[in-house]
Amino acid sequence: MRLTTHTDYALRVLMYLGARPDERATIEEIARVYGISQNHLMKVVNNLARHGWVEAQRGRGGGLKLARDASQITVGAVIRTTEEDFDQVECFRATNSCPIMGPCLLKRSLADAMDAYLAVLDGVTLASLVRQPRQLLAALAV
Repeated sequence: MRLTTHTDYALRVLMYLGARPDERATIEEIARVYGISQNHLMKVVNNLARHGWVEAQRGRGGGLKLARDASQITVGAVIRTTEEDFDQVECFRATNSCPIMGPCLLKRSLADAMDAYLAVLDGVTLASLVRQPRQLLAALAV
């Protein structure tokens, strides 16, 4: 499975915030340290806030912080909210016109594989990804 850039950036934002749990960060700051588009990051952060992963406060003294403890955020749950679909092949789509749909067992195998993939990521918490915050922040030159 290949994750979208949106999900990649979402995980990066969460890791940055998780490495600095007592501080707020701005979109501008996060975009700068990762070298990514501030406009694109704004869309990612809005999505994270809409799904309850991030708390965004406007104005002076505002910024971003995690909306819940890092130990309560799993990579699998984040991926489910940031990826648009998990359609790996045509037979997963409503517009399926594959002629071997009936006897084909590929769809079930791929669905099982996706379930296993997400199950592993459900066991990975944000807290486990940011166990060494100093090293993470040093890599970002923060």
